[in-house]
Amino acid sequence: MSVVEEEKKVEAEEAAKGGELLFCGATCWDAIGRRKISSDVNLVSPTRLRPLVGVDIRFVASGCASCHCVALDVEGRCFTWGRNEKGQLGQGDKIQRDRPTVVSELSKYNIIRAASGRNHTVVVTKDGFSLSFGWNKHGQLGSGSLKNEVESSPVRCLVSEVKNAACGADFTVWLTSVEGASILTAGLPQYGQLGHGTDNEYNTKDSSVRLAYEAQPRPKAVASLAGETIVKVACGTNHTVAVDSNGYFYTWGFGGYGRLGHREQKDEWVPRRVDVFTRHNVLPPDAVISAGSVNSACTAGGGQLYMWGKMKNTGDDWMYPKPLMDLSGWNIRCMDSGSMHHFVGADSSCISWGHAQNGELGYGPNGQKSSAVPKKVDILEGMHVISVACGFAHSMVVVDRTNVGDRLDQLDVYDGKASGEGSEEPEFKSSVAKKTTKKSAVKTPDNSKKRKKSEDSSVSEDDEKDSDDSDDSEEQVNGQAEQKRIRGGKASGGGRGRGASKSTTEVKGAGPGRGRGRPPKEKKAGKRGRPKKL
Repeated sequence: MSVVEEEKKVEAEEAAKGGELLFCGATCWDAIGRRKISSDVNLVSPTRLRPLVGVDIRFVASGCASCHCVALDVEGRCFTWGRNEKGQLGQGDKIQRDRPTVVSELSKYNIIRAASGRNHTVVVTKDGFSLSFGWNKHGQLGSGSLKNEVESSPVRCLVSEVKNAACGADFTVWLTSVEGASILTAGLPQYGQLGHGTDNEYNTKDSSVRLAYEAQPRPKAVASLAGETIVKVACGTNHTVAVDSNGYFYTWGFGGYGRLGHREQKDEWVPRRVDVFTRHNVLPPDAVISAGSVNSACTAGGGQLYMWGKMKNTGDDWMYPKPLMDLSGWNIRCMDSGSMHHFVGADSSCISWGHAQNGELGYGPNGQKSSAVPKKVDILEGMHVISVACGFAHSMVVVDRTNVGDRLDQLDVYDGKASGEGSEEPEFKSSVAKKTTKKSAVKTPDNSKKRKKSEDSSVSEDDEKDSDDSDDSEEQVNGQAEQKRIRGGKASGGGRGRGASKSTTEVKGAGPGRGRGRPPKEKKAGKRGRPKKL
Protein backbone atom coordinates (compact mmCIF):
# COMPACT_ATOMS: atom_id res chain seq x y z
CA MET A 1 0.00 0.00 0.00
CA SER A 2 1.43 3.38 -1.00
CA VAL A 3 1.90 6.28 1.42
CA VAL A 4 -0.98 8.16 -0.21
CA GLU A 5 -3.30 5.17 0.10
CA GLU A 6 -2.35 4.76 3.76
CA GLU A 7 -3.09 8.43 4.45
CA LYS A 8 -6.45 8.17 2.68
CA LYS A 9 -7.28 5.10 4.77
CA VAL A 10 -6.41 6.98 7.97
CA GLU A 11 -8.54 9.97 6.87
CA ALA A 12 -11.48 7.66 6.14
CA GLU A 13 -11.17 6.10 9.59
CA GLU A 14 -11.03 9.56 11.21
CA ALA A 15 -14.13 10.66 9.33
CA ALA A 16 -15.91 7.47 10.36
CA LYS A 17 -15.30 7.98 14.08
CA GLY A 18 -15.51 11.79 14.18
CA GLY A 19 -14.40 13.99 17.04
CA GLU A 20 -15.25 16.94 19.29
CA LEU A 21 -16.20 20.28 17.73
CA LEU A 22 -14.53 23.40 19.14
CA PHE A 23 -15.59 26.94 18.23
CA CYS A 24 -13.93 30.34 18.54
CA GLY A 25 -14.88 33.81 17.33
CA ALA A 26 -17.98 36.00 17.23
CA THR A 27 -21.33 34.69 18.45
CA CYS A 28 -23.36 37.89 18.03
CA TRP A 29 -24.61 36.66 14.65
CA ASP A 30 -26.90 39.56 13.76
CA ALA A 31 -24.16 42.16 14.37
CA ILE A 32 -21.15 40.59 12.63
CA GLY A 33 -19.81 42.87 9.92
CA ARG A 34 -22.47 45.47 10.59
CA ARG A 35 -21.70 47.21 13.86
CA LYS A 36 -19.15 47.11 16.64
CA ILE A 37 -19.31 43.91 18.66
CA SER A 38 -18.72 43.91 22.40
CA SER A 39 -15.70 41.75 23.18
CA ASP A 40 -17.52 39.92 25.96
CA VAL A 41 -19.72 38.04 23.46
CA ASN A 42 -16.71 36.66 21.58
CA LEU A 43 -15.26 33.24 22.33
CA VAL A 44 -11.53 33.94 22.16
CA SER A 45 -10.42 30.40 23.07
CA PRO A 46 -11.53 27.11 21.44
CA THR A 47 -14.78 26.35 23.20
CA ARG A 48 -17.09 23.33 23.26
CA LEU A 49 -20.73 23.89 22.30
CA ARG A 50 -23.19 22.41 24.78
CA PRO A 51 -25.53 20.65 22.27
CA LEU A 52 -22.53 18.98 20.57
CA VAL A 53 -20.57 17.87 23.65
CA GLY A 54 -19.87 14.18 23.13
CA VAL A 55 -21.37 14.16 19.61
CA ASP A 56 -19.07 12.61 17.02
CA ILE A 57 -18.67 15.37 14.41
CA ARG A 58 -16.90 14.33 11.21
CA PHE A 59 -17.14 17.46 9.06
CA VAL A 60 -17.65 21.21 9.59
CA ALA A 61 -18.39 23.90 7.02
CA SER A 62 -18.67 27.66 6.86
CA GLY A 63 -17.54 30.22 4.30
CA CYS A 64 -15.41 33.36 4.10
CA ALA A 65 -18.62 35.39 3.70
CA SER A 66 -20.75 33.22 6.02
CA CYS A 67 -22.20 34.21 9.37
CA HIS A 68 -23.63 30.74 9.96
CA CYS A 69 -22.21 27.26 10.54
CA VAL A 70 -22.84 23.66 9.50
CA ALA A 71 -21.67 20.51 11.28
CA LEU A 72 -22.21 16.88 10.22
CA ASP A 73 -22.00 13.94 12.60
CA VAL A 74 -21.01 10.35 11.86
CA GLU A 75 -24.68 9.31 11.66
CA GLY A 76 -25.27 11.73 8.77
CA ARG A 77 -27.22 14.30 10.77
CA CYS A 78 -26.84 17.97 9.83
CA PHE A 79 -26.61 20.68 12.50
CA THR A 80 -26.88 24.39 11.65
CA TRP A 81 -26.69 27.60 13.69
CA GLY A 82 -26.02 31.32 13.30
CA ARG A 83 -27.61 34.05 11.20
CA ASN A 84 -30.83 33.02 9.49
CA GLU A 85 -32.38 36.08 7.82
CA LYS A 86 -32.63 34.30 4.48
CA GLY A 87 -33.51 30.84 5.80
CA GLN A 88 -29.93 29.63 5.37
CA LEU A 89 -30.20 27.30 8.37
CA GLY A 90 -32.84 25.17 6.63
CA GLN A 91 -35.09 25.13 9.69
CA GLY A 92 -38.22 26.31 7.85
CA ASP A 93 -38.12 29.79 9.40
CA LYS A 94 -35.94 32.91 9.68
CA ILE A 95 -35.22 32.67 13.40
CA GLN A 96 -31.58 32.98 14.44
CA ARG A 97 -30.13 29.96 16.25
CA ASP A 98 -27.36 30.40 18.82
CA ARG A 99 -27.21 26.66 19.46
CA PRO A 100 -26.47 23.92 16.92
CA THR A 101 -29.84 22.53 15.83
CA VAL A 102 -30.58 19.43 13.76
CA VAL A 103 -32.14 20.16 10.35
CA SER A 104 -35.15 17.88 10.77
CA GLU A 105 -36.10 17.87 7.09
CA LEU A 106 -32.75 16.26 6.26
CA SER A 107 -33.20 13.45 8.78
CA LYS A 108 -34.06 10.89 6.08
CA TYR A 109 -30.71 11.52 4.35
CA ASN A 110 -27.17 10.60 5.28
CA ILE A 111 -25.35 13.93 4.81
CA ILE A 112 -21.63 13.55 4.11
CA ARG A 113 -20.59 17.01 2.85
CA ALA A 114 -21.76 20.60 3.23
CA ALA A 115 -20.84 24.11 2.14
CA SER A 116 -22.13 27.58 2.95
CA GLY A 117 -22.23 30.93 1.18
CA ARG A 118 -23.16 34.37 2.43
CA ASN A 119 -26.84 33.52 2.80
CA HIS A 120 -27.24 29.94 1.54
CA THR A 121 -26.22 26.39 2.37
CA VAL A 122 -25.69 23.29 0.21
CA VAL A 123 -25.39 19.69 1.43
CA VAL A 124 -24.44 16.43 -0.29
CA THR A 125 -25.90 13.03 0.60
CA LYS A 126 -24.20 9.63 0.59
CA ASP A 127 -26.46 8.66 -2.34
CA GLY A 128 -25.05 11.44 -4.50
CA PHE A 129 -27.95 13.89 -4.18
CA SER A 130 -27.57 17.55 -3.28
CA LEU A 131 -30.00 19.76 -1.38
CA SER A 132 -29.85 23.47 -0.64
CA PHE A 133 -31.63 26.18 1.34
CA GLY A 134 -31.44 29.91 1.96
CA TRP A 135 -31.30 32.89 -0.39
CA ASN A 136 -31.92 32.18 -4.07
CA LYS A 137 -31.98 35.62 -5.68
CA HIS A 138 -29.16 34.68 -8.07
CA GLY A 139 -30.13 31.02 -8.49
CA GLN A 140 -27.34 29.88 -6.16
CA LEU A 141 -29.49 27.05 -4.78
CA GLY A 142 -29.30 25.29 -8.15
CA SER A 143 -32.96 24.32 -8.04
CA GLY A 144 -33.57 25.51 -11.61
CA SER A 145 -36.05 28.13 -10.47
CA LEU A 146 -36.00 31.74 -9.28
CA LYS A 147 -39.66 31.68 -8.30
CA ASN A 148 -38.94 31.75 -4.56
CA GLU A 149 -36.24 34.19 -3.54
CA VAL A 150 -35.94 32.51 -0.13
CA GLU A 151 -36.14 28.76 0.51
CA SER A 152 -36.07 28.20 4.26
CA SER A 153 -36.45 24.42 3.87
CA PRO A 154 -34.23 22.10 1.81
CA VAL A 155 -34.92 21.86 -1.94
CA ARG A 156 -33.34 19.46 -4.43
CA CYS A 157 -30.51 20.71 -6.64
CA LEU A 158 -30.62 19.71 -10.30
CA VAL A 159 -27.42 17.66 -10.14
CA SER A 160 -26.73 13.94 -9.79
CA GLU A 161 -23.86 11.70 -8.72
CA VAL A 162 -22.53 14.51 -6.55
CA LYS A 163 -19.28 13.96 -4.65
CA ASN A 164 -18.69 17.38 -3.14
CA ALA A 165 -19.85 21.02 -3.18
CA ALA A 166 -18.39 24.44 -2.44
CA CYS A 167 -20.01 27.87 -2.07
CA GLY A 168 -18.87 31.38 -2.83
CA ALA A 169 -20.80 34.35 -1.49
CA ASP A 170 -23.66 34.03 -4.00
CA PHE A 171 -22.80 31.02 -6.15
CA THR A 172 -22.33 27.27 -5.83
CA VAL A 173 -20.00 24.68 -7.38
CA TRP A 174 -20.68 20.93 -7.45
CA LEU A 175 -18.24 18.11 -8.22
CA THR A 176 -19.78 14.98 -9.74
CA SER A 177 -18.66 11.62 -11.08
CA VAL A 178 -20.48 12.24 -14.39
CA GLU A 179 -18.02 11.91 -17.25
CA GLY A 180 -17.53 15.18 -19.14
CA ALA A 181 -19.38 17.12 -16.45
CA SER A 182 -17.24 16.71 -13.35
CA ILE A 183 -17.82 20.33 -12.30
CA LEU A 184 -21.06 22.33 -12.47
CA THR A 185 -21.86 25.85 -11.30
CA ALA A 186 -24.91 28.02 -10.61
CA GLY A 187 -25.68 31.43 -9.15
CA LEU A 188 -24.26 34.93 -9.65
CA PRO A 189 -21.98 35.23 -12.73
CA GLN A 190 -20.90 38.85 -12.12
CA TYR A 191 -17.14 38.31 -12.16
CA GLY A 192 -16.99 35.16 -14.26
CA GLN A 193 -16.80 32.98 -11.14
CA LEU A 194 -19.11 30.41 -12.76
CA GLY A 195 -16.50 29.74 -15.45
CA HIS A 196 -18.83 29.91 -18.46
CA GLY A 197 -17.00 32.67 -20.35
CA THR A 198 -19.45 35.46 -19.54
CA ASP A 199 -20.61 37.66 -16.69
CA ASN A 200 -24.18 37.76 -18.11
CA GLU A 201 -24.23 41.54 -17.76
CA TYR A 202 -27.14 43.52 -19.18
CA ASN A 203 -28.83 46.92 -18.85
CA THR A 204 -31.92 46.84 -16.71
CA LYS A 205 -33.76 49.06 -19.21
CA ASP A 206 -32.99 50.19 -22.73
CA SER A 207 -32.56 53.77 -21.59
CA SER A 208 -30.83 52.92 -18.32
CA VAL A 209 -27.14 52.70 -17.48
CA ARG A 210 -27.89 50.53 -14.47
CA LEU A 211 -26.33 47.11 -14.89
CA ALA A 212 -27.55 43.76 -13.64
CA TYR A 213 -26.31 40.20 -14.02
CA GLU A 214 -28.55 37.44 -15.27
CA ALA A 215 -28.98 34.77 -12.61
CA GLN A 216 -28.19 31.17 -13.47
CA PRO A 217 -30.50 28.92 -11.42
CA ARG A 218 -29.79 25.70 -13.32
CA PRO A 219 -26.41 24.04 -12.63
CA LYS A 220 -24.36 24.04 -15.81
CA ALA A 221 -21.19 22.08 -16.57
CA VAL A 222 -18.05 24.15 -17.10
CA ALA A 223 -17.44 23.46 -20.79
CA SER A 224 -13.72 24.27 -20.85
CA LEU A 225 -13.09 21.57 -18.22
CA ALA A 226 -15.21 18.89 -19.91
CA GLY A 227 -12.11 16.89 -20.82
CA GLU A 228 -10.71 16.99 -17.27
CA THR A 229 -11.77 15.30 -14.07
CA ILE A 230 -11.95 17.89 -11.30
CA VAL A 231 -11.22 16.31 -7.92
CA LYS A 232 -10.97 19.31 -5.55
CA VAL A 233 -12.65 22.71 -5.44
CA ALA A 234 -12.82 25.73 -3.11
CA CYS A 235 -14.53 29.10 -3.41
CA GLY A 236 -13.71 32.59 -2.20
CA THR A 237 -16.25 35.40 -2.09
CA ASN A 238 -16.21 35.82 -5.87
CA HIS A 239 -13.59 33.42 -7.20
CA THR A 240 -13.11 29.68 -7.63
CA VAL A 241 -10.07 27.40 -7.41
CA ALA A 242 -9.96 23.77 -8.54
CA VAL A 243 -7.56 20.86 -9.10
CA ASP A 244 -7.87 18.15 -11.74
CA SER A 245 -6.83 14.50 -11.52
CA ASN A 246 -3.48 15.31 -13.15
CA GLY A 247 -2.59 17.80 -10.42
CA TYR A 248 -3.12 20.95 -12.49
CA PHE A 249 -4.47 23.96 -10.60
CA TYR A 250 -7.13 26.27 -12.11
CA THR A 251 -8.53 29.60 -10.93
CA TRP A 252 -11.22 31.92 -12.27
CA GLY A 253 -13.54 34.75 -11.22
CA PHE A 254 -12.65 38.07 -9.60
CA GLY A 255 -8.96 38.92 -10.02
CA GLY A 256 -8.47 41.77 -7.52
CA TYR A 257 -5.38 41.63 -5.26
CA GLY A 258 -3.90 38.88 -7.44
CA ARG A 259 -6.00 36.19 -5.78
CA LEU A 260 -6.10 34.14 -9.02
CA GLY A 261 -2.32 33.80 -9.09
CA HIS A 262 -1.80 34.91 -12.71
CA ARG A 263 0.49 37.90 -11.96
CA GLU A 264 -2.29 40.32 -12.93
CA GLN A 265 -5.60 41.55 -11.49
CA LYS A 266 -7.76 40.77 -14.49
CA ASP A 267 -11.02 38.86 -14.01
CA GLU A 268 -11.01 35.41 -15.60
CA TRP A 269 -14.32 34.24 -17.04
CA VAL A 270 -13.11 30.72 -17.81
CA PRO A 271 -10.79 28.42 -15.81
CA ARG A 272 -7.12 29.28 -16.31
CA ARG A 273 -4.20 27.13 -15.23
CA VAL A 274 -1.81 28.63 -12.70
CA ASP A 275 1.58 28.31 -14.35
CA VAL A 276 3.46 27.83 -11.06
CA PHE A 277 1.80 24.42 -10.65
CA THR A 278 2.82 22.81 -13.92
CA ARG A 279 5.69 20.63 -15.13
CA HIS A 280 7.58 19.42 -12.03
CA ASN A 281 5.35 21.09 -9.47
CA VAL A 282 1.90 19.64 -10.07
CA LEU A 283 -0.25 19.06 -7.00
CA PRO A 284 -0.11 15.58 -5.39
CA PRO A 285 -3.34 13.58 -4.85
CA ASP A 286 -3.38 14.46 -1.15
CA ALA A 287 -3.02 18.22 -1.76
CA VAL A 288 -4.99 20.64 0.40
CA ILE A 289 -6.60 23.69 -1.22
CA SER A 290 -8.33 26.74 0.24
CA ALA A 291 -9.85 30.05 -0.86
CA GLY A 292 -10.39 33.07 1.36
CA SER A 293 -12.28 36.23 0.53
CA VAL A 294 -9.22 37.88 -1.05
CA ASN A 295 -6.61 35.11 -1.28
CA SER A 296 -5.99 31.49 -2.25
CA ALA A 297 -3.79 28.66 -1.01
CA CYS A 298 -2.72 25.09 -1.73
CA THR A 299 -0.10 22.51 -0.81
CA ALA A 300 2.13 21.31 -3.63
CA GLY A 301 5.19 19.06 -3.91
CA GLY A 302 6.60 17.94 -0.57
CA GLY A 303 3.55 19.36 1.21
CA GLN A 304 4.83 22.93 0.86
CA LEU A 305 2.07 25.50 1.38
CA TYR A 306 1.76 28.23 -1.25
CA MET A 307 -0.40 31.35 -0.88
CA TRP A 308 -1.26 34.36 -3.02
CA GLY A 309 -3.57 37.39 -3.08
CA LYS A 310 -4.06 39.87 -0.25
CA MET A 311 -2.16 38.49 2.73
CA LYS A 312 -2.42 41.37 5.20
CA ASN A 313 -3.69 44.92 5.44
CA THR A 314 -0.36 46.56 4.73
CA GLY A 315 2.34 45.78 2.23
CA ASP A 316 2.20 44.42 -1.29
CA ASP A 317 -0.24 41.80 -2.47
CA TRP A 318 1.15 38.47 -3.65
CA MET A 319 0.32 38.41 -7.36
CA TYR A 320 1.44 34.80 -7.84
CA PRO A 321 1.85 31.72 -5.58
CA LYS A 322 4.70 32.02 -3.12
CA PRO A 323 5.81 29.37 -0.61
CA LEU A 324 4.93 30.14 3.00
CA MET A 325 8.25 29.19 4.55
CA ASP A 326 6.93 29.39 8.12
CA LEU A 327 5.09 26.11 7.50
CA SER A 328 7.81 24.27 5.58
CA GLY A 329 8.21 20.72 6.82
CA TRP A 330 4.74 20.50 8.38
CA ASN A 331 2.39 17.73 7.30
CA ILE A 332 -0.70 19.84 6.54
CA ARG A 333 -3.84 17.70 6.50
CA CYS A 334 -6.58 20.32 6.37
CA MET A 335 -6.92 24.07 5.93
CA ASP A 336 -9.60 26.70 5.56
CA SER A 337 -9.65 30.48 5.13
CA GLY A 338 -12.12 33.06 6.41
CA SER A 339 -12.51 36.73 5.65
CA MET A 340 -8.86 37.49 6.44
CA HIS A 341 -7.77 34.60 8.68
CA HIS A 342 -6.61 31.01 8.22
CA PHE A 343 -6.72 27.74 10.19
CA VAL A 344 -4.56 24.69 9.55
CA GLY A 345 -4.46 21.20 11.02
CA ALA A 346 -0.89 19.86 10.78
CA ASP A 347 0.85 16.96 12.57
CA SER A 348 -0.39 17.17 16.18
CA SER A 349 -0.92 20.91 16.14
CA CYS A 350 -3.51 23.47 15.20
CA ILE A 351 -2.11 26.62 13.59
CA SER A 352 -3.83 29.92 12.82
CA TRP A 353 -2.91 33.39 11.61
CA GLY A 354 -4.30 36.47 9.89
CA HIS A 355 -6.22 39.63 10.69
CA ALA A 356 -8.88 39.04 13.35
CA GLN A 357 -11.14 41.20 15.51
CA ASN A 358 -13.31 38.71 17.38
CA GLY A 359 -11.06 35.99 18.75
CA GLU A 360 -11.37 33.77 15.68
CA LEU A 361 -7.69 32.78 15.88
CA GLY A 362 -8.30 31.08 19.23
CA TYR A 363 -5.22 32.48 21.02
CA GLY A 364 -7.11 33.03 24.28
CA PRO A 365 -7.88 36.08 26.46
CA ASN A 366 -4.18 36.83 27.05
CA GLY A 367 -3.10 36.17 23.49
CA GLN A 368 -2.85 38.56 20.59
CA LYS A 369 -5.89 39.32 18.44
CA SER A 370 -4.12 39.03 15.10
CA SER A 371 -0.92 37.46 13.85
CA ALA A 372 0.92 38.19 10.61
CA VAL A 373 2.70 34.83 10.81
CA PRO A 374 1.40 31.30 11.47
CA LYS A 375 1.22 30.59 15.20
CA LYS A 376 0.18 27.51 17.17
CA VAL A 377 -3.07 27.53 19.11
CA ASP A 378 -1.40 26.54 22.37
CA ILE A 379 -4.44 25.15 24.12
CA LEU A 380 -4.85 22.57 21.32
CA GLU A 381 -1.18 21.55 21.14
CA GLY A 382 -0.80 17.77 20.93
CA MET A 383 -4.35 17.24 19.67
CA HIS A 384 -5.02 15.63 16.30
CA VAL A 385 -7.18 17.88 14.11
CA ILE A 386 -9.70 16.08 11.86
CA SER A 387 -11.42 19.03 10.17
CA VAL A 388 -11.33 22.84 10.19
CA ALA A 389 -13.66 25.54 8.86
CA CYS A 390 -13.48 29.34 8.85
CA GLY A 391 -16.37 31.77 8.59
CA PHE A 392 -16.51 35.53 8.26
CA ALA A 393 -15.53 36.08 11.91
CA HIS A 394 -15.38 32.62 13.45
CA SER A 395 -13.54 29.31 13.24
CA MET A 396 -14.38 25.67 13.94
CA VAL A 397 -12.02 22.79 14.66
CA VAL A 398 -12.83 19.10 15.07
CA VAL A 399 -10.28 17.28 17.25
CA ASP A 400 -9.80 13.56 17.80
CA ARG A 401 -10.77 12.55 21.35
CA THR A 402 -8.14 9.78 21.35
CA ASN A 403 -5.10 10.35 23.56
CA VAL A 404 -6.24 13.74 24.89
CA GLY A 405 -7.20 12.48 28.35
CA ASP A 406 -9.28 15.01 30.26
CA ARG A 407 -7.95 18.03 28.35
CA LEU A 408 -11.28 18.55 26.58
CA ASP A 409 -13.04 18.70 29.96
CA GLN A 410 -10.85 21.65 30.89
CA LEU A 411 -12.15 23.71 27.97
CA ASP A 412 -15.06 26.13 28.37
CA VAL A 413 -18.54 25.07 27.29
CA TYR A 414 -20.80 27.61 25.59
CA ASP A 415 -24.55 27.33 26.10
CA GLY A 416 -25.94 30.04 23.82
CA LYS A 417 -29.59 31.01 23.80
CA ALA A 418 -32.33 28.53 23.14
CA SER A 419 -34.01 29.16 19.78
CA GLY A 420 -37.26 30.01 21.54
CA GLU A 421 -35.58 32.94 23.25
CA GLY A 422 -34.73 34.62 19.96
CA SER A 423 -37.32 36.27 17.80
CA GLU A 424 -37.78 36.33 14.07
CA GLU A 425 -35.01 38.51 12.69
CA PRO A 426 -36.12 41.70 11.01
CA GLU A 427 -34.33 42.59 7.82
CA PHE A 428 -31.30 44.66 8.83
CA LYS A 429 -31.95 47.90 6.97
CA SER A 430 -31.00 50.66 9.37
CA SER A 431 -29.79 53.87 7.84
CA VAL A 432 -26.68 53.68 10.01
CA ALA A 433 -25.72 50.39 8.40
CA LYS A 434 -26.16 51.83 4.93
CA LYS A 435 -24.04 54.87 5.79
CA THR A 436 -21.36 52.60 7.17
CA THR A 437 -21.33 50.52 4.03
CA LYS A 438 -20.97 53.54 1.78
CA LYS A 439 -18.26 55.17 3.87
CA SER A 440 -16.25 52.00 4.35
CA ALA A 441 -16.52 51.25 0.67
CA VAL A 442 -14.89 54.59 -0.05
CA LYS A 443 -12.18 54.14 2.56
CA THR A 444 -11.30 50.52 1.84
CA PRO A 445 -7.85 50.40 0.20
CA ASP A 446 -8.52 48.43 -2.95
CA ASN A 447 -6.00 48.18 -5.73
CA SER A 448 -8.77 47.69 -8.22
CA LYS A 449 -11.19 50.40 -7.07
CA LYS A 450 -10.80 52.29 -10.33
CA ARG A 451 -12.41 49.40 -12.10
CA LYS A 452 -15.88 49.69 -13.49
CA LYS A 453 -17.20 47.36 -10.82
CA SER A 454 -16.15 46.98 -7.20
CA GLU A 455 -16.05 43.43 -5.97
CA ASP A 456 -18.58 43.19 -3.24
CA SER A 457 -20.96 45.93 -4.19
CA SER A 458 -24.46 44.65 -4.79
CA VAL A 459 -25.69 43.82 -8.23
CA SER A 460 -28.17 46.66 -8.17
CA GLU A 461 -29.82 49.04 -5.73
CA ASP A 462 -32.59 46.53 -5.21
CA ASP A 463 -29.92 44.01 -4.36
CA GLU A 464 -28.52 46.34 -1.73
CA LYS A 465 -31.87 46.39 -0.06
CA ASP A 466 -32.31 42.63 -0.27
CA SER A 467 -28.78 41.56 0.67
CA ASP A 468 -28.32 43.30 3.97
CA ASP A 469 -24.70 42.40 4.36
CA SER A 470 -23.78 42.44 0.70
CA ASP A 471 -20.66 44.48 1.41
CA ASP A 472 -19.56 42.58 4.52
CA SER A 473 -16.52 40.87 3.10
CA GLU A 474 -14.84 43.96 1.68
CA GLU A 475 -16.26 46.25 4.36
CA GLN A 476 -14.01 44.76 7.00
CA VAL A 477 -11.11 43.65 4.89
CA ASN A 478 -8.99 46.25 6.63
CA GLY A 479 -10.76 45.76 9.94
CA GLN A 480 -10.92 49.52 10.45
CA ALA A 481 -14.22 50.39 8.83
CA GLU A 482 -16.25 50.26 12.02
CA GLN A 483 -13.78 52.37 13.98
CA LYS A 484 -13.72 54.98 11.25
CA ARG A 485 -17.48 55.21 11.32
CA ILE A 486 -17.47 55.82 15.05
CA ARG A 487 -14.88 58.56 14.77
CA GLY A 488 -16.54 60.20 11.82
CA GLY A 489 -20.18 59.72 12.75
CA LYS A 490 -22.73 62.24 13.90
CA ALA A 491 -20.60 63.71 16.66
CA SER A 492 -17.95 64.75 14.19
CA GLY A 493 -20.25 66.67 11.92
CA GLY A 494 -20.53 64.10 9.15
CA GLY A 495 -16.83 63.25 8.94
CA ARG A 496 -15.35 66.71 8.42
CA GLY A 497 -12.06 65.73 10.04
CA ARG A 498 -10.22 67.74 12.67
CA GLY A 499 -12.33 70.83 12.31
CA ALA A 500 -15.40 68.83 13.25
CA SER A 501 -14.60 68.70 16.94
CA LYS A 502 -14.17 72.46 16.99
CA SER A 503 -17.54 73.09 15.42
CA THR A 504 -19.14 70.62 17.82
CA THR A 505 -17.80 72.59 20.77
CA GLU A 506 -19.17 75.83 19.35
CA VAL A 507 -22.61 74.32 18.91
CA LYS A 508 -22.60 73.05 22.46
CA GLY A 509 -22.21 76.59 23.68
CA ALA A 510 -25.12 77.76 21.58
CA GLY A 511 -27.70 76.57 24.05
CA PRO A 512 -29.87 73.48 24.37
CA GLY A 513 -32.02 72.06 21.61
CA ARG A 514 -30.01 73.36 18.67
CA GLY A 515 -29.12 71.18 15.71
CA ARG A 516 -25.59 70.20 14.81
CA GLY A 517 -25.03 72.68 12.05
CA ARG A 518 -27.08 75.67 13.25
CA PRO A 519 -25.11 78.80 14.06
CA PRO A 520 -25.62 80.58 17.38
CA LYS A 521 -28.73 82.67 17.76
CA GLU A 522 -27.12 86.06 17.29
CA LYS A 523 -25.87 85.10 13.85
CA LYS A 524 -29.28 84.05 12.60
CA ALA A 525 -30.24 87.49 11.41
CA GLY A 526 -27.89 87.33 8.45
CA LYS A 527 -28.51 85.90 5.03
CA ARG A 528 -29.31 82.47 6.39
CA GLY A 529 -32.16 83.54 8.65
CA ARG A 530 -35.63 84.87 7.86
CA PRO A 531 -35.90 88.66 7.46
CA LYS A 532 -37.04 90.37 10.63
CA LYS A 533 -40.58 91.56 10.78
CA LEU A 534 -40.76 95.37 10.76
